[in-house]
Amino acid sequence: MTTYPIPVTDRRDRAHTGAPTRRRALPRLFLGERTDARWLRPAFWLLLVVTAVVYLWDLSVSGYANTFYAAAVQAGTKSWEAFFFGSLDSSNFITVDKPPASLWVMVLSARLFGFSSSSLLLPQALMAVASVALVWGTVRRTLARLGATTANVGALLAGFIVAATPAAALMFRFDNPDALLVLLMTAGAYCTVRALPKGSWRWIALAGVALGFAFLTKMLQGLLVLPAFGLVYLFAARTTWGRRAIGLGIAAVSLVVAAGWWVLAVALWPAESRPYIGGSTDNTVLDLVFGYNGLGRIFGGSGNGGGGGGTGGGTAGSSFGGSTGLNRLFSSEMGLEISWLLPAALVALVLGLVVVGRRHLADPARAGLVLWGGWLLVTGLVFSYMSGTIHPYYTVALAPAIAGLVGTGGALLWHARERMTGRLGLAAMIGATAFWSWCLLNENASWLPWLRWVVLVGGLLSAAAIVVGSVPTLRKLVTIGVLAGTLFGLTGTTAYALATTTVAHSGSIPSVGPAGSGSGGTGGFPGGGGQPGGTTGPGGSAGGSGDGGFPGGGPQGTQGTQQDSTEQDGTEQGQGSGGQPPTGTAPEGATGEVPAVPDGATSSDGSGTSLPTGGTGGATTSSALTKLLAASDAKWSAAVNGSQSAAQLELDTDTAVMAIGGWSSDPAPTLAEFQAWVAAGDVGYYVSSGSGGGMRGGSSTASAIQEWVAANYESTTVGGQTVYDLGASE
Repeated sequence: MTTYPIPVTDRRDRAHTGAPTRRRALPRLFLGERTDARWLRPAFWLLLVVTAVVYLWDLSVSGYANTFYAAAVQAGTKSWEAFFFGSLDSSNFITVDKPPASLWVMVLSARLFGFSSSSLLLPQALMAVASVALVWGTVRRTLARLGATTANVGALLAGFIVAATPAAALMFRFDNPDALLVLLMTAGAYCTVRALPKGSWRWIALAGVALGFAFLTKMLQGLLVLPAFGLVYLFAARTTWGRRAIGLGIAAVSLVVAAGWWVLAVALWPAESRPYIGGSTDNTVLDLVFGYNGLGRIFGGSGNGGGGGGTGGGTAGSSFGGSTGLNRLFSSEMGLEISWLLPAALVALVLGLVVVGRRHLADPARAGLVLWGGWLLVTGLVFSYMSGTIHPYYTVALAPAIAGLVGTGGALLWHARERMTGRLGLAAMIGATAFWSWCLLNENASWLPWLRWVVLVGGLLSAAAIVVGSVPTLRKLVTIGVLAGTLFGLTGTTAYALATTTVAHSGSIPSVGPAGSGSGGTGGFPGGGGQPGGTTGPGGSAGGSGDGGFPGGGPQGTQGTQQDSTEQDGTEQGQGSGGQPPTGTAPEGATGEVPAVPDGATSSDGSGTSLPTGGTGGATTSSALTKLLAASDAKWSAAVNGSQSAAQLELDTDTAVMAIGGWSSDPAPTLAEFQAWVAAGDVGYYVSSGSGGGMRGGSSTASAIQEWVAANYESTTVGGQTVYDLGASE
């Protein structure tokens, strides 16, 4: 049995006074322990209420947000088979290019409340509240030995930072899978910390289950936190080495079962009686795991360019994350989404480990630093150097880690404020945050121009007060400096997050900031990389590529537009001059000036909502075309090249639409399959996209189908769109 020089618990030791120190379960839930300050637990509930109000307020402003996933949710409300597989259409032709876990949650909400913009996005906003609560609970437990007040304040700070991160404000009000991914990874962190005091196999198994479902949300990205969780349990669990090894084995089995049951079910299901697995080349989930959504993301390759993988020598426009390197997280759009408190988090990690010094490996505070630090370093380095598709909003996965490090490290440095290391550490965190917030706010200087100077001057003065507080007669300045510095340090990120929640976001590459924001500056981080060149316009779509440090970059593109994209996450379709992706309209068909139409409505003037053609946008779904397809009783009311065109048609017509080639030029259907379905009367119309090209460099199947339809059926123009009636005689 391993012995310990001091007792290691996840709660503060209390003196035995003979009086009860614990409340009953329900009062303790809302009021905390009897020995806690009266304001601690109510402050936690206030944090959750404020988070809920901010994230739920005007939730439908973005309409259906990403229509690709919205169409899949709509399909799931009509077909349990579509629900299970994550089909794009209710007739189950093809799935989306991700596993379906996030869709399951949204579909259940839509089935319960009816399909609408609000029911679609409601689970995402509630996931923000749950993530804040889990970060609070995790940090509080790791800091418990510092005392109830310090532990709770550190936990409250961490929870607030999650809610005040612009990337979180964006993705927890959007229907991409990232919201559920963050929630599940945070749940895994909480379960890991709960497993430490007694080496609990049950809690570490639950951590494995959480990561298993994270895999079913966004595949391998959900496992980037696995090394940190395993390392913490291996060295910090309060049990023997043998039981730790067994616990990790149980967690591994739990993860495989939680992640593998759906993969196995799809593999065993006859391929001819289920939808095609979108994004794969051979209609299997494993190809999706290790190819398009796995190693292809990290190393790039054919059809998986994006951030750093294009022909520009490892560079891309702001919508693709910028060039690879350690400064990627600080530059381009990524800087605005996640890096506000990243310098403070790194300072907290290093100096926090210095403060804990030679404490036992099982010390809870050290375990917290290792857990959050491992999460940040592994995920951050992968994001910084991956050569395949990456977009700035992926960085929301770093929000809990940054929050946990600032809350944990800040509390440890505060606890050690009598030492020079503690005071200088706090001053460094506040000073670095003030300077970097000034750099980020300076990239959008026309928005609240006074704010950046308030943050900079206030933060630097607060840091100076902490340093001056080293003089024994001026020690009160340390407390004043920390309180003021925390306020100034959180102002920039909070303001940008709040601005993000007031803007409508649509398309496949949403980005943060106030309406009409954008800049093409050279960036504030040494070494280049650039600051955002095209922050969102009113539609929340990424702007032009900008010239912020990208080789060959031209002037900033038009506000509210996005680069053309070749996959749902926005893999680049082609390269413009200088290795930059060409600027075009929003991939999901929503321009920056016109927010997505909520609840599937189309305009009465016949213009309707935007319908992409050939993957680049431009045409519209007219009311005439909407009525035509809605009246069809075929299995698929229409067939069209590309998932984004099909998704918009599905939402507008409330029918199943066949997405030829899926999102990424999938080899489905073959010409023979399509001909057989047409002969059986399963496809009502073919809506021409103007080209047979697919999303990733073209699709010979799509071209062949379009040529066959054009050669055998007469075309008509419906609302400005070329339509072929496949029910007519050849």
